[in-house]
Amino acid sequence: MKKINILFLMGVFLLPGMTMFAQCKLVSGNVSVLKGQSVINLQYDYSRMAVGKFKNSDDYVASRTADMNKKKQGDGDRWAESYKNDRTARFQPMFEKNLNQIVGKFNVTCKENATDAKYTLIIRTTFTEPGYNIGISRQNAWIKMEVDLVETSNPGTVLASMLMKREDSANMMGYDYDTGGRIQSAYDRGGDHLGAFLVKNALK
Repeated sequence: MKKINILFLMGVFLLPGMTMFAQCKLVSGNVSVLKGQSVINLQYDYSRMAVGKFKNSDDYVASRTADMNKKKQGDGDRWAESYKNDRTARFQPMFEKNLNQIVGKFNVTCKENATDAKYTLIIRTTFTEPGYNIGISRQNAWIKMEVDLVETSNPGTVLASMLMKREDSANMMGYDYDTGGRIQSAYDRGGDHLGAFLVKNALK
């Protein structure tokens, strides 16, 4: 009986982190052309991103801004500005940091605006679940990402496509009250998984 209880408890603690083993999957093409490259350009695209129950990010921002402004004028506007700024201030830097910690071991650097790089990875976030934490109840944030490999000079031709179906945030021991922090954690894991995929399929 003790053994059963121990196994059950192990399952309870492991389940929230199971997505750490989620795969970045190749949908089409081949990424082997990246072998031997020292710099890879990164381009981010949020133009087709749904958020929670909203089909696009603009509708989500408009709705939440209005709700927050009703409670206290100005709060919604400040939140909307922070929400947009988080992409470049928090999400993308975290994604790149973790990605480069992995590919950097193979003398590769991935960075935005590296327009002299031969190849570009287009990182498209197509869905964001912001999650929530109200103390008595919480839900992870998670994102869905599609990644296309293209020649920087010929972005219309896709050499390979990858899918990162679900990147969950960590529960941060229950202290993940900040929406931006939860989403940043999801990008944290996304960088890890894309880096591992590139090492396995191109850089080794």
